[in-house]
Formats: sequence, structure tokens, C-alpha cells
Amino acid sequence: MIRTAIADDQPLVRAGLRSIFDHADDITVVAEAGDGRAAVEIAGTERPDVLLMDIRMPILDGIEATRLISSDADLAQVRVLILTTFDLDEYVYAALRAGASGFLLKDAPPERVFDAVRVVAAGEALLAPTATRRLIESVVGQQRPSPPEIVRLLGALTDREREVLALVGRGLSNAEISARLVVSEATTKTHVSRVLAKSQARDRAQLVVLAYEGGLVHPGRS
Repeated sequence: MIRTAIADDQPLVRAGLRSIFDHADDITVVAEAGDGRAAVEIAGTERPDVLLMDIRMPILDGIEATRLISSDADLAQVRVLILTTFDLDEYVYAALRAGASGFLLKDAPPERVFDAVRVVAAGEALLAPTATRRLIESVVGQQRPSPPEIVRLLGALTDREREVLALVGRGLSNAEISARLVVSEATTKTHVSRVLAKSQARDRAQLVVLAYEGGLVHPGRS
């Protein structure tokens, strides 16, 4: 059973999501929060597998709440799935940088919500390549210089690891990367794991952001 929690300042949104999950045999709601501080607290007390987090909340916004959760080693198993009204919201990009595992539109149909929770609970990043690319390109400029920390992280990677990172940034799956590089999927998984470890990224969502910010993937190019 996938244990979820819902953090949104709108009671109707929380009630709607809880109602949706009532129709999923493998998903249950263990807690709700109406502000960001409460979201952090239930992450610590309930340890849900997936925490659906709205961005614009009182007391503590969803971005800072996500950062606090993702930076706590004791909460490594808690995955944050951002709820948003618009898929080109610059705040969603900030949330991905803060450690969110992906984002979901609030008007998504029930089947999409179920799939999103299952994907994130399985440890994968919920990143539809097209939506993610448009989201990141709307924020990252063509000639924007890479921050020193990004340069340092990329410098710690091998040439092959940077190549794999670039392909992850373009939205390719492990199978697609393996086909592109003509290597086994096990080898690709090893490379991705090493990139995650060296960059201290939480999951593939942060790798996509790193690839763009590091200049390995350029906005406007496939």
C-alpha cells in the first residue's frame, strides 16, 4: 500500500484528492496539511511514501517545505510531488531544484494522479519530457553562466557520466540511453547511479535541472 499525504491550503482540493484516492486499491491517504510547516511536520511523523505538495501555502511555502524535507536524511524515503495549476510555473522549477520528484497539474484526471503517485513512490522522477523541457527552458536562459557549484559537480563526472547526464536531461529513459550509447541497460543504470551519488541529487528530476543549468542541454534544442 502506498501511503500518501496531501498538503494544500484549500480544503476542497484536499477533499477532492482524498476522494480520488478512495478509488485506488493500492493508495491510501494518511495525513493532510493546510500549510507548509504542517507539511514538514507530517513528513516527519507519518513518513508517507509520497507527499503531494502545493507551492503557494501560508506560514511556509511549498518550495521551502520541499527543501527542508529533501535535505533531511531521515526523510529520504519521503518523495514530494508538486501540485500546480500551470505547467509553466517558475515556482515549479524552483521546487524541482529544492528536491521535488516531479509535478502534477491539479486538474489531472484520476488515472493520471494514480500513475503519478505510483511512479514517484517507486523512486522514479515524474518528468514528462516535453512539459519539463518547456518548464526549464522558460527559466534557464540560453547564455546563462553556470554557478560555481554546478561547474564543480560537473567536473567530478567522467566524460561518459556527463554524456549520460545530458541524455537524462533530454528526457531519455535508461533503455533509450542504452540504445543511444550501445551499452547494456545495467551499465546505464550504473552510470546514472554514479551521477546521482557524485552530484548528491535526490533523483532524476534534479539531474534534469543539473543538465540544463550546467549547459549540457541547451534550451531550444532537442
